[in-house]
Formats: sequence, structure tokens, C-alpha cells
Amino acid sequence: MFIFRPKVSGLRFVPTNGPVIIASNHLSFSDSIFMPLVVPRKVTFLAKSEYFTSPGLKGFIKKITFIALGQVPIDRSGGKRSEAALLTGLRLLKENHCIGIYPEGTRSPDGRLYKGRTGIARMAIESGAPIIPVAMFNTAEIQPTGQVVPKVQRVEMVFGEPIYLTGDSTDQELLRKETNKIMETIAALSKQEYVPNMYASDAKDAIKKSQLEESEEEE
Repeated sequence: MFIFRPKVSGLRFVPTNGPVIIASNHLSFSDSIFMPLVVPRKVTFLAKSEYFTSPGLKGFIKKITFIALGQVPIDRSGGKRSEAALLTGLRLLKENHCIGIYPEGTRSPDGRLYKGRTGIARMAIESGAPIIPVAMFNTAEIQPTGQVVPKVQRVEMVFGEPIYLTGDSTDQELLRKETNKIMETIAALSKQEYVPNMYASDAKDAIKKSQLEESEEEE
């Protein structure tokens, strides 16, 4: 960890006990490694189940890494499965855990910050837990998508002031409004270009489609 010379600010905002949600931008797989190592309490991520079942050497490394960090595998493919993920998060918060969430739902495909999923707002309202926004820097350069061995480069993290949410957790308009505010806060910390009208998953699909079309034109 020390070879990456982590530069951290705002860590004082993370409560030393009680339930808390750490909400971060997501640029690289290594986000889930670097950030928990600087937080002075265990951070449990609701990690995608694919991280535990991916094939090959890369998949094996991901699996043992997430197990070692105490991460919880969940299926986030939608519908009732997403509801199960939210209930898992609420259970952990009720047990006074510190959980880590990437509100975008997946890694940014191009370095921009995308529209947040509203589950984080619902979880915060129903649990009463504060949200600590976090901005990660340089992790995409340290470990680009598809690269197993990280490059040695300085990593930086900025933790922001706690965000407390109240209201009706079934009010979808409220959840969207509060989630947008969370993303705006993360954008202010990270200095990323914010795309409020598109999910990162849709951006990934659009990029893949464009690359496929370009490949077909070349043929």
C-alpha cells in the first residue's frame, strides 16, 4: 500500500462506530482495495456476484481479494434481486456496519461520473445512517480495466462531510432528487464531468455498440 503513497483528506468525517454508508465514484477495480485500507474500520461492499465467479486467473484473484476484504456477493441484475441487495444492506447497517456503495452501479467507462441509482437514498432514509461521499483519483491509471497487475502511481482519496437523508422512502421523486444531490456532491469532490441523464451501464453499452459498428465498417 505504501508504494502507492496514498494521499487522503477528510477521513475525520467517517464515524468510528455506528452505521454509515460510504458512497464513492468508481473508476477501477482497485477502488475497492485502496479505499478500505485507509478507513479506520472495516468497510463491507455489496459486491457484484460476478466478482466471485469470474473465470481464469483474473477471476481467481478477484475472488480471493474480495473474500479477504470481507465483501458480500449480491446479484444486482434488477427487480426482486435488487430488492434483496437493498435488504442485505439494511441488515448490515442495522448491525452497525460501515458499508461501501458505488451509486453509479458499475465502473465509469470513460472517466465521467454518471447518474446514480436511487437505492442508496432509500437505504439511507430507512436506516438513518449518514452517507459519506468519497472521490477516488488515479485508480483508473493504476489499474485500467482488464489489467491484473497494478501500476505504481500515487492514489488520492477525498472524503466529504456526512449527508443525512429523511423523508418517505417510497417516494420515488424524493429518492431521485436526493440521489442526484449525492452525485452532485461526489462530482464536486472528484472534479469529474457529471452526466445526470445517463447510467454508466447504458454508457458502456453505447460505447460497445459504437466500437462494434466501427469494427464492422473496417471489415
